[in-house]
Amino acid sequence: MGECENTPLKICMLSYRSNPHCGGQGVYVRNLTKALRDIGHQVEVIAGPPDPLLHDGVKLSMLNCLDLYNAENPFRTPTVKELSNPINFMEWISVSTMGFPEPFTFGLRAYQFLRNKFRDYDIVHDNQCLSYGLLAIQKFVPTLATIHHPITVDRQLAVRSVRSLAKKMKYMRWYSFIGMQKRVSRRLSKIITVSEFSKQDISKDFKIPVNKFHVVPNGIDTQTFYPIPEIKRKPNTLIVTNSADTALKGLYYLLQAVHDVSGFRKIRLTVIGTPKKNGGIVKLIRQLGIGNLVHFTGRISDEAFVQQYAMSAVAVVPSLYEGFGLPVGEAMACGIPVISTTGGALPEVAGDAAVLVPPGDPKALSKAIIDLFDNPQKAEKLGQAGYKRVHEQFTWKNAALKTIDAYKEAICDHRRP
Repeated sequence: MGECENTPLKICMLSYRSNPHCGGQGVYVRNLTKALRDIGHQVEVIAGPPDPLLHDGVKLSMLNCLDLYNAENPFRTPTVKELSNPINFMEWISVSTMGFPEPFTFGLRAYQFLRNKFRDYDIVHDNQCLSYGLLAIQKFVPTLATIHHPITVDRQLAVRSVRSLAKKMKYMRWYSFIGMQKRVSRRLSKIITVSEFSKQDISKDFKIPVNKFHVVPNGIDTQTFYPIPEIKRKPNTLIVTNSADTALKGLYYLLQAVHDVSGFRKIRLTVIGTPKKNGGIVKLIRQLGIGNLVHFTGRISDEAFVQQYAMSAVAVVPSLYEGFGLPVGEAMACGIPVISTTGGALPEVAGDAAVLVPPGDPKALSKAIIDLFDNPQKAEKLGQAGYKRVHEQFTWKNAALKTIDAYKEAICDHRRP
């Protein structure tokens, strides 16, 4: 590769909103940057709120922004001084008209932050922001992006989940940033994605040639997720790790399955997180009359999270679509048997170490749940197989090494006339 050889790289990673407690993108940034650091590279993360809680040795630069999606003070009214900044003004106007401008405005702020620092980096790695600012950045420094899955799927499922035209139009407005992301991603020389399934879907929906992609599966943080054999599993108990009302995550279908199973046997579901107040999940639980069977933990520590896995008999991942599926890998790392849908790339993560059912099918979920409740030996073998699969195939070190290969190609592409 000539001048693109095995030397330590100075890496800049951009991530506009990377909550380490909620969503795969925050987990990705926190763990991949640590793994890149561990194999000898220098990493700086340029981030928007909240604090991504990076590991020691990874530099963090937080950008000033309006933070209008802060859970403690959402959609606040900015001060006149804040709105005197043109980027802030654009962001506020867009939010006020039901848009989601953060990817766009973060990219502009990132360019402003970096424009006198381009010589400090060998590569810029964008974490699915795909802002127009990225096109300005790549003129000066080699640049690539990770696209975890095509956000067009989120838009399609969200629009399909509501009936009124007004709500459909609201979702279309919210996801209007997708046009920008498509245009920007087509002009990058390299794209990283996390599964073969995502590669094919992104290539199709974003019209990007497949030869531009590097498939780099995510790792699983096995120092955080691990078995606790001294804790006994409670019979007839389930755990699911997403409390969101988002149609994509499929919790609606799992709740229907819990209702079906509860008609003739004991069952208890633990949901990690907090439901949206008066949202669709809360309304469905009330409608089904299963409030006494469903427990929401709220936000809990990693230690408490792993204990919840250890106490539960079965983990369920009911998503309609996943570009990778960290919850499957994290559950398997804890040695708990897993029931997963075949939505998106989930079968690539689960392999033959989980029970697979069609997405959006409460009856199939019910049947699989009862089968594992009634066959503890089968459940135990699945748990052991899942643990082995994670440790053999999904490490963050492997992800970091493959990511470096993509960096080198992007650097060489940038240097070519």
